[in-house]
Amino acid sequence: MRPSIRAALERSAELTRNNQLVEAVATAEAAFNRATDDEHEDIRQWLTDHADDFVGEV
Repeated sequence: MRPSIRAALERSAELTRNNQLVEAVATAEAAFNRATDDEHEDIRQWLTDHADDFVGEV
């Protein structure tokens, strides 16, 4: 996955933890829309691996 997509997902997680849900969804959606078909599986795996990042749990 491109670094820009990963950065957008990380930013979305940060916004979610800060209760800025509208901005978080918009950021993630923009990343999904920019992703190529080849990146979709990488994004899915990243989201699975980093689910705790969205809720602030470690």
